[in-house]
Amino acid sequence: MQDYLEAAVRDVLTAPEARVDDQVGYAALLLAVSGAFDEADRLVTQWLARTERPVTALAADPVRARAWAMLFEARGGRPEWAEGLPPVDLDAEERAHTASLRKPVSDLEGVLPPGPVAEVVKHVASARPDRIRTALADGDLARWAASVGPHPDVATLAATRSLAPALVAGADPLGWGEWAGTCAGALVAALHSRYPPDLGTWPELVAEIMRLRGRPLLPPPASEAAIRSAELRLGVELPEDHREFLRTCDGLPPDVVFPRLLGTADLRAEDGVVVLAEPAVLLLSAGHIIEVDPVLGTTVHASFRAALVRHAALLAQAG
Repeated sequence: MQDYLEAAVRDVLTAPEARVDDQVGYAALLLAVSGAFDEADRLVTQWLARTERPVTALAADPVRARAWAMLFEARGGRPEWAEGLPPVDLDAEERAHTASLRKPVSDLEGVLPPGPVAEVVKHVASARPDRIRTALADGDLARWAASVGPHPDVATLAATRSLAPALVAGADPLGWGEWAGTCAGALVAALHSRYPPDLGTWPELVAEIMRLRGRPLLPPPASEAAIRSAELRLGVELPEDHREFLRTCDGLPPDVVFPRLLGTADLRAEDGVVVLAEPAVLLLSAGHIIEVDPVLGTTVHASFRAALVRHAALLAQAG
């Protein structure tokens, strides 16, 4: 799992766009067949938001399209992100897929490039049943899982209509369900790194943070007099971007990944360091914005705005 995840994250960060789509499409199906539909939905939703590409790019080949259709039927409906996928005749697709699972595979399958010569050679070459597909045709998830390699064909698995209900119910034949949150979180973080959101002005940034928190209304701004009074009391001049934040909203309440950001009346100085949050994990020291995290350690942000942009990214990943 770790090797797969490292390769997938690397591709999302650096590979061509088509490869990013392929990796996200595969990962979403991998999460779904592991019973982690919520994580699959989160990954696809973030991919859509970051890339703005059509969702059909995640199911560009017929087997993936068939796989999602079978899973949605077993799930009892489509999530919102899947509305852009074309409808599928499930009965016809089931017949075609069942026939393909039983079809013998030529020894030269995948060796020769496609073309008329390859077709002729394959006709005269020996053919044999494929043990992995036969396991699916027999409905034997354990035998299928024991036969696959490190990059299992989860699309062919999910496209098997008779097995889709067991997958949705959490059969998890690969035993990867416990990794679902880690996998989805790492890929979402990679998407945010590759496609950083344009959060624009301070009002737009704060509005996005409040939207991610599920609180649409912005807190009221601080007056220039309140900002100046705080600076006189603290004995320091606040960075301009922090002043812009206070002009937008006079502090922010806490959420699941960030502490309460203090407003002008609550800012305080301790030993020459200005405490910007409660608890005191965000500090202003010698012009630097320092974040102290008991798990991740200490981070020096380029600016107060940079700290909030990072906060917005973490909120998006958590959602």
